[in-house]
Amino acid sequence: MEKKDRVEIASDVNTRDGIGIEVYRNEELVVDIFRDDAERTRTITVHKQNISLELMEESIEIFKKEIPWDFIED
Repeated sequence: MEKKDRVEIASDVNTRDGIGIEVYRNEELVVDIFRDDAERTRTITVHKQNISLELMEESIEIFKKEIPWDFIED
């Protein structure tokens, strides 16, 4: 079976204040990477116990390409 990956750019202003990416494999959320402007942090949340190093590296590269690195000031 062919693996189908999908990346969505998502902003959040309720529980967190920032923007990030969500990475789905076969319609299941596996990892999200988020830039929190209020906390001034960048974090990775893994939603699946095991993901490949290749998928993690690819996800980080997509995050760096799609999400501005600088925090937004309030």
